Amino acid sequence: MCGRFTLTRNYPGEVATLLGVEEATLETFRPRYNIAPLQRHFVVVSEYERRKIIPARWGLVNRWAKDNSQAARCINAKAETVDVRPAFRDAFQKRRCVVPADGFYEWTGPRSARRPLWFHRADGRLVLFAGLYESWYPAKDEPETTFTIITCAANKFIMPIHDRMPVILPDDEAAEDWMNPREAKPVTLKRLLVPAADSLLVMSEASPLVNSPKNDGPELLALASVR
Repeated sequence: MCGRFTLTRNYPGEVATLLGVEEATLETFRPRYNIAPLQRHFVVVSEYERRKIIPARWGLVNRWAKDNSQAARCINAKAETVDVRPAFRDAFQKRRCVVPADGFYEWTGPRSARRPLWFHRADGRLVLFAGLYESWYPAKDEPETTFTIITCAANKFIMPIHDRMPVILPDDEAAEDWMNPREAKPVTLKRLLVPAADSLLVMSEASPLVNSPKNDGPELLALASVR
């Protein structure tokens, strides 16, 4: 699964350039070291052949929902069933997005002493999660965009820690294919929902401070030692 992730870049201009969006759309950007379910982040979508940023809350809520009580259960969508499960199938057909990050956490060790590990790209590039988004109406005429991150079976590198991992789109071409709103046969895009190459990621130690979503600063990665 994917239950916490990061986007630790310091400068909105850098993030905008890497994502191919206008810098002005990231004017409220700040580095994030511990993005947790139900918190606000943003997604990237393709609109009229241009990329667009949409502020969004993590935990997909269907547009027909009367409340967001199921959001915490919809932070992830399984690649194997994303096109048929009622909570996700409509978004899979029409509202595919990229969720920008630069790493994600998983935990290891006994339940009484769980240790967070930070997984990030060996080449230092952004991590582009395959996602879905929806808009619902918590109040009349006040839509809120929400999103989910798609997961797949873990690759050999992640497997000793967890049997699932987020789907990481390997490059901009794959991201464009995934976001393409004009795709006539979305089911063909399931070819992208596969484990990342075993060599794509490296693992670093993270501070136990990660365990609380209230903590969100650079000290969370102060222990980082790449393995």
